[in-house]
Amino acid sequence: MSNKKSKKTQDYIELSKLTLLAFSSAFFPRVFTSWLGFPSILNLAHLIIVPGVFFLTLIKTKVKDKKQIIIVKELVIALTIFFGVNIASALLNNAGTINAFFNFLLFCEHFLLLVAIVGVSLTPEKCQQFRTYIVLTSFFNLIFAYIQAYVLGMGNPNPDYIQGAFYWSGAGHVVSASVSLTFGIYYLVNITNVPVWLRSIVALVTFWHMNMADAKQVLFVFLVAGGLLVLTKFKRVEEVVKYSAIVVVLGGTLYWAIYNIPALGGFLTWARPEIYGPDGEATLLKTATFRIVPTYYDSPLDPLLGIGPGHTVGRLGGWMLNNYWNLLEPLGATVHQASREVWKAVAQSWLGDQSSMFSPLFGWAGIWGDLGFLGLGSFIYIWYVVWCRLCYDDVSRFFVLTVFVFGLIMSQMEEPGYMLYVAMIIGLRWQEHHTQVDQKKQNKRIYSIPFDRYETHL
Repeated sequence: MSNKKSKKTQDYIELSKLTLLAFSSAFFPRVFTSWLGFPSILNLAHLIIVPGVFFLTLIKTKVKDKKQIIIVKELVIALTIFFGVNIASALLNNAGTINAFFNFLLFCEHFLLLVAIVGVSLTPEKCQQFRTYIVLTSFFNLIFAYIQAYVLGMGNPNPDYIQGAFYWSGAGHVVSASVSLTFGIYYLVNITNVPVWLRSIVALVTFWHMNMADAKQVLFVFLVAGGLLVLTKFKRVEEVVKYSAIVVVLGGTLYWAIYNIPALGGFLTWARPEIYGPDGEATLLKTATFRIVPTYYDSPLDPLLGIGPGHTVGRLGGWMLNNYWNLLEPLGATVHQASREVWKAVAQSWLGDQSSMFSPLFGWAGIWGDLGFLGLGSFIYIWYVVWCRLCYDDVSRFFVLTVFVFGLIMSQMEEPGYMLYVAMIIGLRWQEHHTQVDQKKQNKRIYSIPFDRYETHL
């Protein structure tokens, strides 16, 4: 009996530790490769470790809670559908099988980690350990960014070099700032055992990280996500008023600060009305993908299944195939002229190097171009399961909405460091809530036992 219990505990501990290892494999590799001289192939290790932990969890988990089992099953089914669309699109368009696998992992790796988190039973003590680990890694990224800015002077003259734990990567400043601002909100709202004044300072410090890295689109995303969160509150008037007031105050404060604080002047890059509108340069550049991709349709099924995974403007087709071609070409990877044409449109536009806000290479366009409307629908269905099953509070819903908005700007939905971080927080918040509910049920059962059961007969 004791041996069985010991083995179960050992399995449980292994799974929980492996989950943290999987998260770390995407959060810290740049520290080892850029600062400590490790081989750059380490940057891709998470693409093996995360799926490995996912399958190991499905095989070894001892979870018997019906709610957890249902959530895991629904997520696995949704992921299987999206994977099937990737394979079907690859077969239709003669794309490499490796394209389909990599495209699936780039868009769904964080969901695999989420399944691993939900698929184990975490005690309150283990939840606290997970939370402590997230907080420590978040502070590491934040402090490292400040060291890069104010000790090493790496932000002068180009603030894009302030990348925290994600130095050196193409959009490391945006990823690092996104993680910081996400952490600032999480810390402010959820770490209630810390005084509110200290939590507020931490949130402000994460905001300044975003500004000194010139990742102004991150704040824009968070404001838009906040507005969308307000729209979900229409059923309760008091919630709409509360969140609308917060959005108005934050928006008004930012508007005043942009025009009155020189350090925030970078936001004025977008304050040019002439580049918007139907014929504005920003509009034409942002929508270039939707004009270029259909010119390569050669099958009636292409609108449904796209022109092949990695063949348009997702992270795989937009950057990764080019950067790792020597590694992926022997594995049968394929490229497509459509992605080159979109890059050509970026190069020919005078806005192409002004801001990522105007880029036509963004997540939702990549899914549509690669996998068509079936790809879009199946991917949204995965997020629908997450929203309905795992997002029990406004913080988790807000982070999901930020991901949706980020998908309209660039390839943030495929950035493993950021996406696995968001998955960790959503999974942890659900586990904390689930644990609290279980404890309340157990306490209720204890106190509802009839008193006469304990009476002694003299």
